[in-house]
Amino acid sequence: MSLQFEVSSLIIGRFWYYMKLTDANFSINCGGPQMMGRDDILYEAEDSALGPATFSVTSTEKWAVSNAGLFSDRNTPLFRVNTLAQVTGTDVTPELFQTSRVSPGSLRYYGLGLENGPYTVTLHFAETVYESRTSQTWQSLGRRVFDIYIQGTRRTKDFDISNEAGGVKRAVVKKFNVSVSENYLEIHLLWVGKGTCCIPDQGDYGPLIAAVHAASDLTPIGYGLPPTTPGKKSRTGLIVGIAVPVGVVSLLLIFAILYIRRKKSKKEDNEDILGLGPRPNTFSYAELRAATKDFNPSNKLGEGGYGPVYKGTLSDGRVVAVKQLSVVSHQGKSQFVSEIATISAVQHRNLVKLCGCCIEGNHRILVYEYLENKSLDQALFGTSNLHLDWPTRFNILLGTARGLAYLHEESRPRIVHRDVKASNILLDAKLSPKISDFGLAKLYDDEKTHISTRVAGTIGYLAPEYALFGHLTEKADVFGFGVVVLEILSGRPNFYNNLDPEKIYLLEWVWTLHENDQTLGLVDPRLTEFDETEATRLIRAAFLCTQGSPMARPSMSRVVAMLSGDIDIGTVMSKPSYLTDYNFKDVTTFSTGRFLVEDDTPSTASKHSNVHLNYQPEGSNASGANTVGVDPTPSPVNVTQSLLTSIIGEGR
Repeated sequence: MSLQFEVSSLIIGRFWYYMKLTDANFSINCGGPQMMGRDDILYEAEDSALGPATFSVTSTEKWAVSNAGLFSDRNTPLFRVNTLAQVTGTDVTPELFQTSRVSPGSLRYYGLGLENGPYTVTLHFAETVYESRTSQTWQSLGRRVFDIYIQGTRRTKDFDISNEAGGVKRAVVKKFNVSVSENYLEIHLLWVGKGTCCIPDQGDYGPLIAAVHAASDLTPIGYGLPPTTPGKKSRTGLIVGIAVPVGVVSLLLIFAILYIRRKKSKKEDNEDILGLGPRPNTFSYAELRAATKDFNPSNKLGEGGYGPVYKGTLSDGRVVAVKQLSVVSHQGKSQFVSEIATISAVQHRNLVKLCGCCIEGNHRILVYEYLENKSLDQALFGTSNLHLDWPTRFNILLGTARGLAYLHEESRPRIVHRDVKASNILLDAKLSPKISDFGLAKLYDDEKTHISTRVAGTIGYLAPEYALFGHLTEKADVFGFGVVVLEILSGRPNFYNNLDPEKIYLLEWVWTLHENDQTLGLVDPRLTEFDETEATRLIRAAFLCTQGSPMARPSMSRVVAMLSGDIDIGTVMSKPSYLTDYNFKDVTTFSTGRFLVEDDTPSTASKHSNVHLNYQPEGSNASGANTVGVDPTPSPVNVTQSLLTSIIGEGR
């Protein structure tokens, strides 16, 4: 019983102390009636008719006002401004600014009987007398300049309301931290003869203020509590004694539950994103926004099905490529997980380096090293000023082959890229190649002969067995590399409508040249000099890489040896059946595009799985040029319109 009495008395004491602190604050609607502000503060009326020398104390005796000065150049001196102007730029009630107190010289407000300690003084101003300076008339030349003193110390010199607010009829709020030591507060606005005096009318000068608010910064509960008097129990004390602790504990529990749920959700999200590989460096979304200047379109490098890519500069000066996952792309999220897991697990000089990622909230962002020469397809087919001579092109092919050989045979687990094409080969400052965009990559178990999966990649680079049946091995990458070899040699994309009909499809055209003993006619006419022996060897290697049967294609390590001249390529096989069996002139609808997937199902079975093709066309220009992250104009060299229609129509 005694303990309950003590707790109740303590809480009652704190409650009344809190009420006392609340009464110690004061708010004034200068020159106007009493009004409740949007901030739930009651602004008391201060609408008395002040004279040239007046001191007035409010009826509550919480504050007082003093004016000194006379507008000698006015026939009817007024110390109050009334206006119907709608003041903007404030969260406080606009009606507060329809009246303001003005003085020709000195205007003071006093807080009386205050608690000693720290206070926050808030002063509200709005210039409602002068014209806008943007009107550029003589009436807009008026300037109101005065000083602000608090507790006898000048806190603001030459204060100009309209200049501070950025225009007239715009509110500006000034906050000051002050200390009350003798139970009173003095706010002094003083005109020292600066500014103008007679524009737009006689006597338009001196300090002007719309509202004043002063609040104690003392913590109400637990700060300097007055002693309680034993024996004065009450029903109110019991209610407060129970309600306050219960309310506080309830709020704490609610915040704790929300915090734990948020932490758990974030942890699960991180595990989902980062569970497939070593944790990369992470960036905050705010850091990447600052690096890309709020993802400014001027920093945009390109955009594909995954999302846009921006150039950015980190706080440490590093220049990076920021790849932003499209929020609406469910498939893109799975690609994001795959790309982080893949890139984090592999390191090779011919693979693009992942600097880190962002997994904050719904944001999914990859941060790569920035390669100033962008992608190979831009250099070959676009408007780039890069000159790719023969040695450079040869080294690009050799470096790309080495990067793929590392993915297929040296990394653990083995990796199939699934989207080998010119736009996914980036060039550094020395024009060395780096394979990028692992969003479609598949991890490949050494014990599996193949993976049966839905088709993902770009038409024109898809191996026949993969495009038709979803039968995926590293030989699918070998096929795509063979197409890239021919594109680099010819300097044209694998599908190009602006050429003669027999040249539209690159693979068909090069086989026609080969059958007519004109193989070197494929070489880019921009190459004034090239090594015929090396060119012939590259074309034969491309023929082997693009054979219809995956068993007939060499491994990438063997391709590296072929390109280097370490092994003999031998006799080239016959023309693939996918070129002889289908009429390419029938292909009209599926000339561009990309196959994409939402999920994949690995399998060790030898049977072929069903193929589900989601066709999403992507933009490209006539020349086949593309920016980073944008698919080049592809060629349906391994499928026809009728075949694709039958697959989609049957739901296979």
